[in-house]
Amino acid sequence: MRRSADNRRMRILVVEDDAGIAGGLRTNLQQRGYAVDVCDAVASAWMALRSEPFDLVLLDLGLSDGDGGELLQRIRQVKSADGRLPDPLTPVLIMTARDQVADRISGLNLGADDYLVKPFDLDELEARMRALLRRAAGRAHPLLVHGDLVIDPAARTVLRAGQTVELAPREFTLLLLLLESRGRVLSRQQLEARLYNWEDAVGSNAVEVHVHHLRRKLGEGLIQTLRGVGYFIPQDDRA
Repeated sequence: MRRSADNRRMRILVVEDDAGIAGGLRTNLQQRGYAVDVCDAVASAWMALRSEPFDLVLLDLGLSDGDGGELLQRIRQVKSADGRLPDPLTPVLIMTARDQVADRISGLNLGADDYLVKPFDLDELEARMRALLRRAAGRAHPLLVHGDLVIDPAARTVLRAGQTVELAPREFTLLLLLLESRGRVLSRQQLEARLYNWEDAVGSNAVEVHVHHLRRKLGEGLIQTLRGVGYFIPQDDRA
């Protein structure tokens, strides 16, 4: 399963066999800036997770070919040496109609990071998603600060020296990806995998264009290029 080439920053896998719910989640989350892919069964979701990097899984339990708990157990396996298993630390939020306390306990004991009962409010879902993504990135504080930059992922705002900087959706996504990996080089392929879903058409220089726009808006020195390897933002010694 290959892509053709968030606003927020993150790539989400929705595992849901109700086409109406899955479609509604995809549309709503894409409008909120996330890159979203959908699978409707345990088998297809497992294939997707073994093939692509995802930052968060939204998992229904009652799937057409099995129980979502089985998929969750697989995700929590130790990562294989050849990288053919998904990252066992990938955040998983269960979303299900099973509302008994025993069901919640079972889901959390299987390794879920959070549990949300259907029907749920989409604003609450996103708030829980942001909390899980923040925790996975090792941040307790909702704001991300680097030098004179202050980024608020929830409000989708960027301040530079106290002044608002307007960024396009994927510019914002790219900035967050690089800031949350400060000091580490990310390749173009790694960035594309987080910025786009399977249906997106990706130009060969798409990442380069976004980097160019960020440098123009935030300064040439923020994002560094390691030629032939990728891009990075250096650690902030003042942080």
